[in-house]
Amino acid sequence: MPGDGQEVYAIRHGETAWSLTGQHTSSTDIPLTENGRAVARRLRPLFTREPFALVLASPRQRARETAEIAGLGDRAAVEPDLREWEYGAYEGLTRAQIRAQRPGWMLFRDGCPGGEGAAEVGARADRVIARIRAAAPGHVAVFAHGHILRVLAARWIDLPASDGEHFVLDTARLSVLGYYHESPAVKVWNADLAGA
Repeated sequence: MPGDGQEVYAIRHGETAWSLTGQHTSSTDIPLTENGRAVARRLRPLFTREPFALVLASPRQRARETAEIAGLGDRAAVEPDLREWEYGAYEGLTRAQIRAQRPGWMLFRDGCPGGEGAAEVGARADRVIARIRAAAPGHVAVFAHGHILRVLAARWIDLPASDGEHFVLDTARLSVLGYYHESPAVKVWNADLAGA
């Protein structure tokens, strides 16, 4: 039953060459940088201490590699709904490049031509949440990407998917979703565990 102590450890993948430059990365399947791998290794002690009833990962190598380095790769089930927001024509472009073509553009409001809008990403997040809540009681680890995890957090607490814009999330950061009594809650957000 939701609210019985289940927590979702949501981990954004480590640094990539495109996260460094601010390029929108969805279907382009690029690996972690050496720094991204080093930071992921520092997450490992947390995940070896916590028992997880379920471990899910995006199909993209940067998320799966982060799960592997953090010590949970052998338990991670690939969940296609955890793939990053589909950026369509904006894949590989920075926000500045997109705004040069489309002044005032905001991802969570405007979506992407040939890609997804917030409602579509929200529907994917809702399916992931249903899978998590249907899992056996216990903690869940989710390895994915910045924008999908921001939408997941918004939907977890029953906000519209577009409200994910209010949840800033850096690479290789941990967030924890859980409950305040029976109410879904954000318990930790964008925690930097690299030095822990």
